[in-house]
Amino acid sequence: FRMTYIADFVIIIFLAFAGFLIASYIRHHKRNIKETLICPLKANCDTVIHSDYSKFIGFPVENLGMFYYGFIAFAYGLALIFPGLYIPLVSYGLLVATVLAFVFSIYLTLVQSFVLKNWCTWCIISALICLTIFSIAVSDSTIF
Repeated sequence: FRMTYIADFVIIIFLAFAGFLIASYIRHHKRNIKETLICPLKANCDTVIHSDYSKFIGFPVENLGMFYYGFIAFAYGLALIFPGLYIPLVSYGLLVATVLAFVFSIYLTLVQSFVLKNWCTWCIISALICLTIFSIAVSDSTIF
């Protein structure tokens, strides 16, 4: 591994962990807390997280986020510990997962803007995390 890969992988792991925590917080709030979700942008996060768009093909979006971020943190962690596992096929698979998550994140952000006309701070932070992971993954990729 080049040193830049190691640094980038560590950054991706931390970002994925932060994304996982945000998705977990939303999931916990939706399941257990009856009060309004705190939205630092003074918007209405509850409108967004309880909308018809908070599920995708029957799965709660926050669960998909937890799965994606958990998978990314785990996979890049394994790649750091066992560099021999980070073969081109694994690299490509992680890049595909990241591209799909980024495109889905764009879709959800557009839904907030144009359909719901409401913003969720936590969703925007998650989208920015997704964008950053995507940017790092693409910059490390030999495909582009």
